[in-house]
Amino acid sequence: MTARLAYAFIGLGHLGGNLAASLLRHGFAVAVFDRDPAAVARLVALGATAASPADAATRAGNAITCLPSPKVSEAVLAGSDGLLDGLAAGGTWIEMSTNGRDEILRLAALASAKGVETLECPVTGGVHLAAAGKITALVGGDAALYERHRPAIQAMCAKSFLMGPVGSGAVIKVITNMLAFIHLVAAGEALMLANQGGLDLAQAYHAIVASSGNSFVHETESQLILNGSYDIGFTMDLALKDLGFALCMARDFRVPLQLAPLVNQIFEVGRQKYGGGAWSTQIVKLLEDAVGTELRAPGFPAKLEL
Repeated sequence: MTARLAYAFIGLGHLGGNLAASLLRHGFAVAVFDRDPAAVARLVALGATAASPADAATRAGNAITCLPSPKVSEAVLAGSDGLLDGLAAGGTWIEMSTNGRDEILRLAALASAKGVETLECPVTGGVHLAAAGKITALVGGDAALYERHRPAIQAMCAKSFLMGPVGSGAVIKVITNMLAFIHLVAAGEALMLANQGGLDLAQAYHAIVASSGNSFVHETESQLILNGSYDIGFTMDLALKDLGFALCMARDFRVPLQLAPLVNQIFEVGRQKYGGGAWSTQIVKLLEDAVGTELRAPGFPAKLEL
């Protein structure tokens, strides 16, 4: 039986904390770091060890990051006391953050210069699926490297797709997030039309789920809107970061997108009104405020659960 690899895991937020916990549940040795001591303490209670990024990488020999922006990823990877100060040549950096293609290629080049291989592995499906180990991984990198780390990826993710070389995972992840934000705005408009048309919103929700107009976003995020919590664990700032990646790709690939720029404008207004830390689902509040009514129905959860 092949021995399990060990991992440093840096970034224990809503998503990363659940991914690291999945590794621990499956018996992997994990050394963790986060700026939030409480997040570190939660993982230590599950069996992780705590260390700085460089020390964690030295202990494990491989590192995983799940961070909010390419700027933070670069600081953790190549900054003072960063992963590249600890990873030996032949080690692997697995980047689970969402990046643009140019960003991940640039960061992978920094790692390569130190003899460290990169596997990009952004995930999609939401925090609730990450908590259950049922999220989906969108992988970019060498096929043999993917196979080497497949046990860890399978511990965190129910499905994984090798999309091609490094950069490919970023392209498909940005596409999936762009679709999600378009679907979110559309779901809010659909629910408001149902409300103003006098329909029972709970019944309308279920009818849409069973219709040709259904989407994963409607099935999940519409529930949080109807509850009134909006608590998706993903912020306006993060939504605009990812939409920005989509718009950059559109320029680079010479694709004249129409919906994504419009949705980006809507989210800019949402951030101005509710703040960058507001949940992305609160974009529907723009429509609620404009109409002067809230989209609420009984029987829907405040948080998503399986």
